[in-house]
Order: sequence, then structure tokens, then C-alpha cells
Amino acid sequence: MISEFQDLSDKIDRLAQLTQSLRAENYLLRQANTLLSAENIAFKERLVEAQRRVEALLEQLPAPAGDGDDAGLDAGEPNEASQ
Repeated sequence: MISEFQDLSDKIDRLAQLTQSLRAENYLLRQANTLLSAENIAFKERLVEAQRRVEALLEQLPAPAGDGDDAGLDAGEPNEASQ
């Protein structure tokens, strides 16, 4: 009977140790999650800023001269592909 109580006591000790270990791991994972979430927000902000800058640059480009594939090329001037 004493042996059964000792086995039960050992199992309870192992369960308590496992619980403590899992709580510590959970704490570390929550910290990592918080840091990664902040990093993700910063990357999203950088992406939005980069997109805004690209769109601003695109607005500064002149509009295409025509609808054809050779828009902007003079018919009498050879292009690089034909040289």
C-alpha cells in the first residue's frame, strides 16, 4: 500500500514539474509572439510606405504616346531590336 502511495506521489511530482515547464514555455512563446507581431506591424508599415512611394513615382511618369506596341518610336528611326 505504501508503494502505491509513493508511485502516486511520484506521478504528482512529475505532473507538477511538467506543468511548471509548460507554463515557462508558454510564457516564452507569448513573448516571442508579441515581438513577432510588433515586427510584422513594422514590416506592413514599411510595405505601405514603399507602395505609396512607387505609386508616386508612377504618377510622375509620362503617359504612353499611343496604343501601338511601338509607342513613342518614330517609324523612320530603327529601334534596338532591328539593329
